Amino acid sequence: MARGWESKSVEAQIDAAEMQRSSSLRKPVTEQDLELIRKRESLTLSRTRVMREIEGAKNPKYQAILKKALAGLDAQLAALGR
Repeated sequence: MARGWESKSVEAQIDAAEMQRSSSLRKPVTEQDLELIRKRESLTLSRTRVMREIEGAKNPKYQAILKKALAGLDAQLAALGR
């Protein structure tokens, strides 16, 4: 039984070493990249919220406003290249 645990430990160490090697080969993330990621995540969260509000809205006028907001968010996400 100990042998099984030992082999899993070795396998985990090999995986960790491979992950470290692959992460060191990546280019460093710039401030611009981080800002783009943050903006995309913010827009995606807003889009999710608007979708939930559309599902729960009973007033057709409010639904229309939400659908326009959704279209605007989709346009912004498309401009960022999703």
